[in-house]
Amino acid sequence: MKRSIINLITVFFLLTMLSSCEKEFLKENTNPTQIGPDQYDPNLLLTTVQLNYTGSADFQGETWETEWGQLGGFIQHTASTNLSWYSGDKYTNNNTGFGYYFDHAYIYQVQPVVELYQLTLNKPQYANLHQIARIMKALVFERITDLYGDVPYSQAGLGYYQRIYTPVYDKQQDIYADILKEVSEATDSLDDNADKPTGDVFYAVNPSSQIAEWIKFGYTLQLRMAMRLTKVDPQTAQQYVNKVQGKTFQSNDDNAIVQHQDGADITRNKDTWEINGQDSADLKLCSTYIDFLKSNNDPRLPIISWIYATKDSKPEDQLGLPPGYIIGGTVDSINITKHPELGYNADSLGMQRYSRLSDIILTNDAPNFVLTYAESEFLLADAAKRWGIGDAETHYNNGVVAALTQMAVYGEKAVISETDAQAYLNVHPYNNADALNQINTQYWACEIMNEYEAWINWRRTGYPVLTPTNYPGNITSGTIPRRLEYPASQKISNPDNYNAAIARLQGGDVLTSRMWIDPK
Repeated sequence: MKRSIINLITVFFLLTMLSSCEKEFLKENTNPTQIGPDQYDPNLLLTTVQLNYTGSADFQGETWETEWGQLGGFIQHTASTNLSWYSGDKYTNNNTGFGYYFDHAYIYQVQPVVELYQLTLNKPQYANLHQIARIMKALVFERITDLYGDVPYSQAGLGYYQRIYTPVYDKQQDIYADILKEVSEATDSLDDNADKPTGDVFYAVNPSSQIAEWIKFGYTLQLRMAMRLTKVDPQTAQQYVNKVQGKTFQSNDDNAIVQHQDGADITRNKDTWEINGQDSADLKLCSTYIDFLKSNNDPRLPIISWIYATKDSKPEDQLGLPPGYIIGGTVDSINITKHPELGYNADSLGMQRYSRLSDIILTNDAPNFVLTYAESEFLLADAAKRWGIGDAETHYNNGVVAALTQMAVYGEKAVISETDAQAYLNVHPYNNADALNQINTQYWACEIMNEYEAWINWRRTGYPVLTPTNYPGNITSGTIPRRLEYPASQKISNPDNYNAAIARLQGGDVLTSRMWIDPK
């Protein structure tokens, strides 16, 4: 695995300057920094953008609450009896948690990536860095629009350059058309004879292959973006799938990973640090996920899961918490303490009996997967099954083995050998009659720790088939949410454009409204 373990501390000053100024503004498009372009190397901005994409530099950690408080529960990777932080398995109202990613992404991701784009534009010494900036910008906006739908895009981050402080919300269809174009053009423009960006956390560890890796990254990102269109524009999706054949990631060595470092706040894995900091005893692994791993004898189970109180990671002892339960209350059907048949008090451990993310996963220096070979192979398998482009079985086989063996980046205790991965595949061979379910359920299984991608791909495919909860007082009529609500701050800082975007949403700014890529 090519992991760029570089000295991330070098960006501390820059991040601190950006953060201290930007926290004064909740407007997502201002540029409050007064740092001139000659005062820092744009290569460091690339480091900043890559770190911020994982949430590392979000000093208050609110993006963690969106991913783990909400999305992990939506997708039934996790569950909790805590309604304050982890309400996602119950679909209750939590507008702050829904909107945190929006607010913080525009400060910590959009602003730096627009700066990187602008500072490298038309500068030959930064030819490749500029193309990578285009790719990273598209990556950042892909996730924002996937979570919310129509969002500020074309005018976002241009407060300093064009004095635009209340940007329009672009239609998601237009955003997707542009980010696909940008990544396609940027990938084609990368030149191995040009500059080798030194601030690259993904691939700078090996400059001789760095640009070649970015070219594969660009093609793989085009694949992922194009496959988002399977419901609404399958013709465009197929065009891109055909274009990228043989050019995407070829092994786990190509995976784009941010390898964190313990120590300074900005270099830690913010997800794992915040989960522990907010008492990970409240965040359990969901019975849906644990039961899937157990029933399939999945070798990831003892790596991902353990019973903390007894330090027990034996697969047969793992017990997932069913979604939609609390402790106490007047309704026995949702009071987990009234259900010993579901494991509560089974051995006097109470809530401690339920499985949690293990200490193998929850380390401050744990990596973040950004884009992987396993993902690309599952997407290629999906495309092959839908449209006959390539061999679905081969891509499925590659994806399953890669998803298991990629766990090795978590350390020696997480290594799954090729032999064991192949043995798992032999017991779960490709089934053409149920292929889309099989492919995308394996995709869901491998996306633990990337709840954004798990939820977005579930919305695209409907797999795995999940049984929603119907917790009293939920705001979705007992259905799994399809989008996140915009933050309340937008009603104050950008009301006209916010209201225009709301008017385009059938049903309004609610969790059940459908965005363009996810029609009924």
